[in-house]
Amino acid sequence: MSETTTRRQFLRRSGRLAAAAGLGMAAAEGGAAGAQGTAKKPVMGLIGCGGMGRANMNTLMERGAPFAAVCDVDERHVSAAAEDGYKKQGRRPETYRDFRKLLERRDIDAVVIATPDHWHALPTILAAEAGKDIYLEKPISHNITEGRAMVAAARRNRIVVQVGTWQRSTREFVDAVDYVRSGRLGRVTTIRAWKTDGFRMGKNPPKPPPRELDYNFWVGPAEMIPYTDHNCHFDWRWYWNYAAGMTGDWGVHMMDIALLAMSRDQDLAMPTEVSAYGGKLAWPDDDRTTPDTQVAIFRFPGWVMHWETGRKPVDGPDGPLNNCTQFIGADGSSVTVWRGGWTVRAADGQEKPKTEAPGFDGKYDHWQNFLDCVVSRQQPRSSLASMYQTTTVCHLANLAHLAGAPVRWDKTKDDLVGKTGRDQLPYARDYRRPWSLPRA
Repeated sequence: MSETTTRRQFLRRSGRLAAAAGLGMAAAEGGAAGAQGTAKKPVMGLIGCGGMGRANMNTLMERGAPFAAVCDVDERHVSAAAEDGYKKQGRRPETYRDFRKLLERRDIDAVVIATPDHWHALPTILAAEAGKDIYLEKPISHNITEGRAMVAAARRNRIVVQVGTWQRSTREFVDAVDYVRSGRLGRVTTIRAWKTDGFRMGKNPPKPPPRELDYNFWVGPAEMIPYTDHNCHFDWRWYWNYAAGMTGDWGVHMMDIALLAMSRDQDLAMPTEVSAYGGKLAWPDDDRTTPDTQVAIFRFPGWVMHWETGRKPVDGPDGPLNNCTQFIGADGSSVTVWRGGWTVRAADGQEKPKTEAPGFDGKYDHWQNFLDCVVSRQQPRSSLASMYQTTTVCHLANLAHLAGAPVRWDKTKDDLVGKTGRDQLPYARDYRRPWSLPRA
């Protein structure tokens, strides 16, 4: 028996014992609270060493998880991550440019995947096939077909995947979700969610990529387009070739709270029909290809959801809010939640008393939840299957926008109804050779 197999068996056996002792009690949305600092931490690797990757790595190291290796196609990023590892744990992780080499290491139990969206699917599927648990940045996929394949791989290999939608683990969102679920707001008829989008990119001519960057590998399965200063690293978010625009980047946070509150567990409510309108209306000459302005309407059985991105923050109960989810009851009362707070208002606008969700430990965070679930083998707060549903809702808004017509969704079939949207990028695409997507 190999050393790695022994470690993995120990982690899973420890999780069963912890659960039997009552230490695996779920807090808020599932997962094992465990005894922080007492369980053996998984040996980890990092795939994607940009800002979010290094932030996740540092957070997990602060919670005791050692990092044995880091990987990025940009030498500057991988060097920075290796230096972070040295400062935090006293030794420098080994560095790689090809994530497949990192996944071959038998001493690594789990990985953080913080690549651009178009590079989420393949590392996730191959990590699952290698038996490694995953902390995955959001949104989970570039398109719906990728998401299906990722969920299938995770289920087939019985791995733990925590998606980085950390709002599910913060006080204000947990309390607001619990309040709506409890029925104290009454029957919800309308939900509004929004995020301002002020990213102005301008025009950037093609140029040779930096010598430290393997741009061909960075583009990977996406269509090869010339390098510019704004279609790589952070600003890839605003190109259909790599991502889903503001709707994918922030909708997966704010609409996720709506879906979670309107569901009884992590099997989320899904829309039956979606319409969307918008485009490059504020800055039509920008290089970005995703909308800078978008409004989408989602029909659910018994309620509707409105999603909006644009220039100006929407007025909230106590001033402008540039990110928010708002639940409106049949009597006009509301629950409004944003990063930093939440309020309950009666129909006349008067603020009502709030209540805290039972069983929520403020010290219990999203990254610790992942580490505890690696031990317990329970589902984390932002499981892959649940976040596949939220990500699909974001993709449906973009499908309707690009198709120029409403799209319909059948939750039981987990697929579009009819042909509208099936030939659009957020549904599926062919991979650029030599890459290929394993079938679900």
